Amino acid sequence: MVSSFIRLLSTFGFSAFLLVHAAPAHLSEPSVKHAWQQIPADWEVHDAPAADHPITLKIGLKQSRIDELIDSLYQVSDPFHGRYGQHLSRLEVEELVAPHADTVDVVDSWLISHGVDPSSDVTRNGAGDWISIRLPLSKVESMLSTKYQIYKHKRTSEKIVRTLSYSLPRDLHDHIDIIQPTTMFDNMRKMHATSHVNKVDPSSTLSAAELAALPDVTGPNGQQIAASCNTTVTPTCLMQLYRTEGYVPKAANKGNRIGITGFLEQFINFVDLQTFFSKFRPDALGANVTVISVDGGLNDQTIPGVEANLDNQYTEGITFPTPNIFYSTPGTAPTINDSVTPPQRDEPYIDWLNFVLSHDDMPFSFTTSYGGDEQTFPKEFAVRACNLFAQLGARGASIMFSSGDGGVGAGTCETNDGTNRTIFQPVFPATCPFVTGVGATFQIAPEKGIFFSQGGFSVYFPRPSFQDKAVPPFLQKLGNTYKGLFTPGGRGVPDVSAQGEGFQVVVGGEVESVGGTSASSPTFAGIVTLLNDFRISNGKPPLGFLNPLLYSVGVPGFVDILLGNNPGCGTPGFNATEGWDAITGLGTPDFVKLKSLIG
Repeated sequence: MVSSFIRLLSTFGFSAFLLVHAAPAHLSEPSVKHAWQQIPADWEVHDAPAADHPITLKIGLKQSRIDELIDSLYQVSDPFHGRYGQHLSRLEVEELVAPHADTVDVVDSWLISHGVDPSSDVTRNGAGDWISIRLPLSKVESMLSTKYQIYKHKRTSEKIVRTLSYSLPRDLHDHIDIIQPTTMFDNMRKMHATSHVNKVDPSSTLSAAELAALPDVTGPNGQQIAASCNTTVTPTCLMQLYRTEGYVPKAANKGNRIGITGFLEQFINFVDLQTFFSKFRPDALGANVTVISVDGGLNDQTIPGVEANLDNQYTEGITFPTPNIFYSTPGTAPTINDSVTPPQRDEPYIDWLNFVLSHDDMPFSFTTSYGGDEQTFPKEFAVRACNLFAQLGARGASIMFSSGDGGVGAGTCETNDGTNRTIFQPVFPATCPFVTGVGATFQIAPEKGIFFSQGGFSVYFPRPSFQDKAVPPFLQKLGNTYKGLFTPGGRGVPDVSAQGEGFQVVVGGEVESVGGTSASSPTFAGIVTLLNDFRISNGKPPLGFLNPLLYSVGVPGFVDILLGNNPGCGTPGFNATEGWDAITGLGTPDFVKLKSLIG
């Protein structure tokens, strides 16, 4: 799609066009696109940035046929629909999300009015629905009728350049979904709870002979599980508990892979991976993870990351010999650039999504252990990012996200709309209906929902149709308890759960015990990868977007968790109960049963 003014630019040049169109008369006066009523919690104004501070604006243009894309997503993901499994190609998805020619024209006309050449200054993705421009701060402030400040985080001392509001000509509001970096202060914090990391005390560790002498525990389906798994989780524990033991993947040469995301300078250490294999998965010794750099992302072997090691050691530990892909995307806790500090990509999330979507070939399952309180993301951003997950799902990918480690709400549990009301805080992106949110359990025979497993109901996203049967019974049992603290008509989280405490992870050559829903998500994603392997090796397409399947034919494939609660916000939180609940979702997976259900 080539707009009329781009054709004119190519014929007569930017300077000639700018003379005629320097101030388009049809653009209306600026009006606020998004604003916070107050400075987001934990941030404070630190200083004023320099006028020449470089900003890379990412502008999300209105996607012309996004409703058709979402309709297609549900059709190819519904096991009862005739199109089930007929996933879309990259080009088919790009055609559905490409902006209308009118949108391209009016946005480019606005850029030209500010001296930006759309033919040379602007970078566009394949679909043309995202554009990027590198500009000095003074130019950005003029374009967005705003004023940026340097904000400092009160606890971490991190600094970011943001604004509390920005404006666009009213005529552009229907053509631009979002512009960043502007008002999004959250930087996709990792879900891992550092309070759950403890060095293993050798004096308290049982020897191999002592462990072997412990009597096995009988699992929910009669399987035998090592008693040590009650407190010390290894790949063998997970394979026994979720009944993948003995399954040998066969579809590695048919494209089945799992993708693991890495942000905030979390790097997978190869030596630690081999040490992990030697201790907990000896048959995988010599296998490795393929690292893909997104926009210059590194994988520094001198800085082993707890999160990255956890994710990769357990996805590989469960799925070996299936190929594992680790995506390293640059961007850390944001810094204020100076003459010696290179430009910092402090919002790497959209970069990663656009990178993956730009390729024809990609993994069939992904796990991500990053997110933040939903309210800290502007709704426009959350919706637009959620639609990117819809694009991934339509192309046949299953996307897992940690549900969070804050029970029913971390921090103060206060709203950030100026009213300071107490509400439960769900975590985004787990609240996006197009991803599968994974909560956490602990112990075995029986498994229980663990206290930190974050769950609840979205404020931004209404309950999707696939939850219409599962969620209302939970709400009926709850009655008026916590009335006003959550949105009962919102999308419920989590969808499923898996073990999330006591994971044995090798970091810097030493074994650490790690917990969090950041352990649960890669665990569940590993099992989904094996389910994909089973389907692909039998000539069937991968599962793709999971939720419509999980909440229908998949329900009998889960062990219902009946114990546990997730306190927070001064309350005991939600209780695990029969059926779906807002701490463990549908329950934990039984690979054998799920394999028969999806066969």
